[in-house]
Amino acid sequence: MLARADFPLTKAIVDTSAGLVHLTSAGSGRPQVVMVPGTGSNAAVALPWLRVLSARWATIVVDLPGQPGLSDAHRPRRARLAWYGRVLDEILDATCDDRVVMVGNSLGAAVALSADSSRIAARALISPAGFIRLRVDPQMALASAAWLSRPTAEHSRRMLRLFVGPGTEPPETEVEWMTLMATSCRPTLAPPPLPAGLLSRRAERPCVVGVGEHDRFLPPQRLAPAVRAAMNLDVRVFAGAGHLTTPAHLDEVMALVSDAIDPPTN
Repeated sequence: MLARADFPLTKAIVDTSAGLVHLTSAGSGRPQVVMVPGTGSNAAVALPWLRVLSARWATIVVDLPGQPGLSDAHRPRRARLAWYGRVLDEILDATCDDRVVMVGNSLGAAVALSADSSRIAARALISPAGFIRLRVDPQMALASAAWLSRPTAEHSRRMLRLFVGPGTEPPETEVEWMTLMATSCRPTLAPPPLPAGLLSRRAERPCVVGVGEHDRFLPPQRLAPAVRAAMNLDVRVFAGAGHLTTPAHLDEVMALVSDAIDPPTN
């Protein structure tokens, strides 16, 4: 899927304690942005994110180890978020000369929160895991079970319709990828909430949080109070969006990242 990119990419491999980690980068300009995708995702799936972010800033997308992608397939059985955080710290130390802005989506947001590197200047978290347990309603559970047991394009599409806003069709690239993923591997379970003390410390650096209006996993009415209690932050709600951030809502992601870099004054 990386071969489909219609803009220049640079690829690199970093040797970490978790094995080899694949990075894909594009663009120029400061500050540097490091994007961590969600469960089952990688740079190839996140090409729309990389295209938009790299139009303004130098951007790196990390293929997390233990997730489908080009990095090492190993992942630990327990304490995964702490492990991912340490790996991300190693990646930043090896590749970034200056302070960076972390952009995390879903699982990637929890990983961005777990990382403790002094190179992290700010964080922008979209549909973030790590604050509350993800909600799986009966309709989602049934659709997911059908997708895993019989991975066809139609089952993938039916499930992904629950990831986007009402009346929205999921991108065909996502349908294709989810079908391939269910055929070839198994995704990890959603991570648990991070410790309150860790979240409180992360509030010491600039951070912005956004979530889709129709996010079934992290409904804004549940997520917003938890983020407020943990980090004293308001949550920006993306109108019409679900848990899956489609290209139609990437302008809102750009605005969120801009606010992490240059917080608006009241």
